[in-house]
Amino acid sequence: MRKTGQVELLEVHGNLFINSNPAADSVPYTVRFMRETVSPSKHLDGIITLPGDKSISHRYGMLGAIAEGTTTLTNYSTGADCQSTLACMSALGAKVERDEQGRVVIHGGKLSAPAAELDAGNSGSTIRMLSGILAAQPFMSHIGGDESLSRRPMARIIKPLSEMGARIEAREGTFPPLTIHGGNLHGIDYTLPVASAQVKSCVLLAGLFADGDTIVREPIRTRDHTEVALRALGADIVSSKRVITLRAGARLAGQELVVPGDLSSAAFFLVAALLADEANLVIHAVGLNPTRAALLDFLVSSGAPIKVVDVQQTGGELIGDLSVRCSKAAGKLRCEVIEGALTAGLIDELPVLAVLGAMSDSGLTVRDAGELRVKETDRIATLEANFKRMGAQFESSPDGFFVPGRQKFHAAELDSAGDHRIAMAFAVASLAADGPCAIEGAEAASVSFPEFYSTLRQIAR
Repeated sequence: MRKTGQVELLEVHGNLFINSNPAADSVPYTVRFMRETVSPSKHLDGIITLPGDKSISHRYGMLGAIAEGTTTLTNYSTGADCQSTLACMSALGAKVERDEQGRVVIHGGKLSAPAAELDAGNSGSTIRMLSGILAAQPFMSHIGGDESLSRRPMARIIKPLSEMGARIEAREGTFPPLTIHGGNLHGIDYTLPVASAQVKSCVLLAGLFADGDTIVREPIRTRDHTEVALRALGADIVSSKRVITLRAGARLAGQELVVPGDLSSAAFFLVAALLADEANLVIHAVGLNPTRAALLDFLVSSGAPIKVVDVQQTGGELIGDLSVRCSKAAGKLRCEVIEGALTAGLIDELPVLAVLGAMSDSGLTVRDAGELRVKETDRIATLEANFKRMGAQFESSPDGFFVPGRQKFHAAELDSAGDHRIAMAFAVASLAADGPCAIEGAEAASVSFPEFYSTLRQIAR
């Protein structure tokens, strides 16, 4: 048994190496099967820097592999999901390596048929977006992932890719693994039935290789990292009133790019600061893309004392520092309702916002969040189970939930259910509990944030 700061490592059951690809000259990423005990902490203090934005890293990794020349990525995400993307691009013939400064260097160009099934691991972003590229290649490919990914529906990308001329086979017509018969594609004018940045990106990436322009219409504006990245690498792409038009014949050129710190990861530390008795926290160089601003807008409108300073731009993406200095802020917040377009903008942050809602003055109601049912786990069900373990009230519905406010968390045995956002959300809840909490499956955090627990130890007092 080993204890460091607020987090105690109780059990380690073995090692699993992810993306230890010798050809990629990359650092092996280790996932330990473990449980973490997180003790209550009344004070959060410090300056932290977060891993590169997961969404942007995926896109830069894929585009760098198909762009002509060399792409150099600073602060590429250390999460296992993004390593799965690099491993897939390496298996498709791109040379991926790390330079002396630890930057990811991708020598891109023409892809080649993989020797074996591509492994997306736990990453829905990898399989959904990469399928758009694979659909246009002059070879057949197979792509799958772990048990969790194999339960996630793919019909939402199969439909538009089929309309573009692709032929894709899936288990039961919708589940991975996918067999993609690549070939010539034609551009389409596609209206997304449900707002999804992954589906939008899949269609646009396929459109890079298609005959004719590709148009995607969004019912609700979603994160636009793909459009920003395509523009930075030389594509002719225009966005206006939720209509994105990609002109045919794009020629992408490799670039030197910096990945901003991950705002979704910042959410856990912002909430932790708001729950603390005393907090003085600065999160350095976080991505501030306007299509991701829903998190900060929601927190600030709820009364959270968050300041944004030192705003800059890199590769078309805004970055800046987030500062939180407060005392027992959560009990003064009015979170109230998340629904409609706001739900779509906060879908990844909802687990930790549920934790905040339970300690807020108003509580939190979430609607239109059926997407949570088909994430790495059924996040509504796993939230409910863990809230009940902590003695807190949680009322679920088919597409959302209600969490009453002014609650207290009690010490409990918690379970991540293999979901990184659930593991991290309940680590934050544990900081505000009345005793130590043990989190089974704590290793799930390394899917997006391998350094999460060490960063938490750094600021918890």
